Amino acid sequence: MDSLIILLPLFLGYFIKLSSSQWLKAIDKALLVIIFSILFIMGMEVAGLDNLAQEIKGIVSVVGVLIGLTLLANLIVLPVVDWFLPLHLGHGRGETKLLKMLQESVQLIFAMLAGFGVGLFFHVPVHFLETLTMGILMVLLLLIGVQMRASGMNLRQILINPRGLVIASLVLISSLLAGIGTALWFDMPVPHGLALASGVGWYSLSGVLVGSELGPVMGSIAFLSDLARELIALVIIPILMPRSPASAIGYGGATSMDFTLPVIQRSGGPETAPVAIVSGFLLSFPAPILIPLFTSMA
Repeated sequence: MDSLIILLPLFLGYFIKLSSSQWLKAIDKALLVIIFSILFIMGMEVAGLDNLAQEIKGIVSVVGVLIGLTLLANLIVLPVVDWFLPLHLGHGRGETKLLKMLQESVQLIFAMLAGFGVGLFFHVPVHFLETLTMGILMVLLLLIGVQMRASGMNLRQILINPRGLVIASLVLISSLLAGIGTALWFDMPVPHGLALASGVGWYSLSGVLVGSELGPVMGSIAFLSDLARELIALVIIPILMPRSPASAIGYGGATSMDFTLPVIQRSGGPETAPVAIVSGFLLSFPAPILIPLFTSMA
């Protein structure tokens, strides 16, 4: 039932057809404001925790292990795609504003830190913050659905790209295995580890979904681990691309269709863009389904 509730605004948004560039730009700006708002509220929730110093130490430990196991698992399986479905690279075109991308990721972290700072001085009831977060999340998913429709990508385009499909499948499976490994490492319920790993880079959604069901500590772990995936991807994509294009494309997870796409295209040429878009697009669907599923099993 939780999955259906989460997916409803996403599907409703998909049936809203907008072609005006002005409206789409407005949606982009609204999404950014919403994401900053969600992270700010999450920071306030973390600040209201008891035994805060001990919790922060635990967050850093779990995030570090989850990041390491995910990177290892992804990079072990993804080169298989290059053996069976090799992608011949062209020359990169255009310029990648890497510094600007890094600045945007840092701004997201600062939004959460700002909420944390406010939460230290102003106490707000947790149930109010959770209700507010869920309402904002519904709006976020609605607008994301509108963007998906505006992208013009249909089911047929997804199904006819075997590389994107295989890459997305391997990334998801290996990431979930890393989540299981993290759960066993810290003696937490396995469904909790699976929920943490299900975002595959979609930090603005995974942090909220996990946090709403398992609390702000687990939500912070999900957010930081998925954000770290994006930041690491920006660094290693140019390094991996000549040796394993599938690894370079796949490690970005859901961000391969947007945030890390310019780096992918710059490093591997225009041939890599369709594969990255399809892989990232497919990896955008599991999170709103799997996270509520796994959190309900715990």
